[in-house]
Parts: sequence; C-alpha cells; structure tokens
Amino acid sequence: MKTLIIAEAGVNHNGSIEIAKRMIIEAKRCGADIVKFQTAQLGMLLSKNAAKADYQKETTGNEENQYEMIKKLLLTYEQFDMLDKYCNENDIIFLSTPFDLASIDFLSKLDMPFWKIPSGEITNLPYLIKIANTHKPIILSTGMSTLEEIQAAITVLRDNGSGKITLLHCTTEYPAPYLDVNLKAMETLKEEFNVPVGYSDHTKGIEISIAAVAMGATVIEKHFTLDRNMEGPDHKASLEPDELASMVRAIRNVELAIGNGEKRPSESEKKNIAVARKSIIASRNIKKGETFSETNITTKRPGNGISPMRWFEVLGKKAIKDFEEDELIVL
Repeated sequence: MKTLIIAEAGVNHNGSIEIAKRMIIEAKRCGADIVKFQTAQLGMLLSKNAAKADYQKETTGNEENQYEMIKKLLLTYEQFDMLDKYCNENDIIFLSTPFDLASIDFLSKLDMPFWKIPSGEITNLPYLIKIANTHKPIILSTGMSTLEEIQAAITVLRDNGSGKITLLHCTTEYPAPYLDVNLKAMETLKEEFNVPVGYSDHTKGIEISIAAVAMGATVIEKHFTLDRNMEGPDHKASLEPDELASMVRAIRNVELAIGNGEKRPSESEKKNIAVARKSIIASRNIKKGETFSETNITTKRPGNGISPMRWFEVLGKKAIKDFEEDELIVL
C-alpha cells in the first residue's frame, strides 16, 4: 500500500505567495503527494494577548507576541485560491488546514480531497461539528491528546456525518525530542479505534518517518522549508528540499520491502540457492560398490545435488559408480 506523503509547507512561506509557489514546485520535485498550507483569519485564530510557545520564542525572539508574529505569516483567501490553481497546474494535490470556522467555509469551496485537522483543534467542538458536516474524509492529528479526548473527537465527527477518519500520532513540540516520540502509540491508536493510522513528524531528520512507515503508517506528514535559516517559527524543525526528497525515496523503498508477509524464496534469491547451499559430496575418491560412510562423504557447496537433509538416507548405501573427490553424490 502506498503511503500518502504530505509535505507540510505550513507558514514557512513567511506570508509570501511567491515563496509558497516555489514550495509547491519543490514539494512536487521531491515526490510528495500533497503540499499542505495553513489557512486562518487572524482575529478568529488567537487573541491579541496570546503569548508565544517556547519554541517560537527560541526561533523568533520575544519582542513580539504570537498575534503579531502570526499576522506576518498569513496569506489571504484570494492567495490560497491562486495556490490551489497553481497546484493543479503542477500536478500536486493542494491541501490546507483551517484554523477557524470562516476558513472552513472558504476551503470547502476548493477541491480538497479531505480535511486535515491539527492537534490543537481536537477539543474544539464547534470546529469539529462544522468539518464533520461537510461529510468529507478526515485526517486527525492527535498530539497532546489522551485516548479519551481522541474518542470524544471521533464520536463528535461520526455523529455529525464525517467521512472516513484516519488518525495521526504526533508529538506537538518543535523539534520533538526522540525520547518523546513513542512510535508504538501509533499501534495503540490502530488497535483502540480500528482506523487507519499515520504519523505527523516534528522530529529532526527523516529516520522517524521512515520507521513509522515500516510500522504501518499509511500517512506521513512532515514540515519542509526552502531554507532552515529563514526567519519564522517553524523553519528550524523543517526539512530542506533535498532532505524531503531523501525521505520520500526512503519511504518508497521501505514500502517495496514490506511485502505481503508470505515467507517463501523470492524471485531474486532463487538463483542463489545452488550457490549458497550445500550438497552431499565425495570427500575422497570412492570406488563403485563401496558403502557411503562418514569417512568418504561430506557436505560442500554447490547445492544442486542431494540435499544434506537426506544425510542418513545416503549413509549405508552403495556407490553406483566411481566418484572422484568433490564430485556430487548420486544414488
């Protein structure tokens, strides 16, 4: 099964539609299936007194609050409409996460295949109801959440007519410490809620996303940026394009390697059976009529003769012809 790879542009365009377009091109070049943005109306997203998260203070300083920081990072609805069209022109799926009710209304008019609900909205009842009422499939991130909170959100979504739900395990820290990743929680989500699962990756590097795919993730979401040294809150915890491309290649290789679980010789290794296995072979010259014993036969490569698993069947039998040392024994 092909993993859905979401390249999370987020607000790493820094409020520039030209940078956003370049990110779309890079996401496509890197092999991502979807490029995702974030859509919000500032006054509906946060209050003017909202403080920054610690990671935001570390990446953008403490001179301005979160409201002033986010104000510089948002694109207009008109610009998102342009980006949707630009994605269509460049053969990559456009997606954007709404962060308020008005943005849900706007994005509903675009041809997005599903909704991506961020971890921070999992307890936002009016938001969940409004999205569920569109009847589209939903991918729901579960960072910072308990199983009880996730169950409550799923119940609200289903009771209000949502489409298929996929859950993403997530650690909401930027970057997320490896010690806090707890990838096995992804398996817990699958067992507990009987839905497809994936992973929204906020760690540095690409190895955790690759591991998540090996553990059964059907969706991977990963932040990327054109340059980690750009100003803005999320660049430091994002992949640069070449790293994103490496992650996509690695995930596709892992998908090929997972296989169907049936244990049997593969087509590529069948030709090596005779090379790697052993046969019953004369350990010295043997005369016709001589009895095979542990003093005149042994096991050596190649493996295209009598299998050593028939060792006791061969012992005690008589040679039907002369055998030279290292010659395959035949009965």
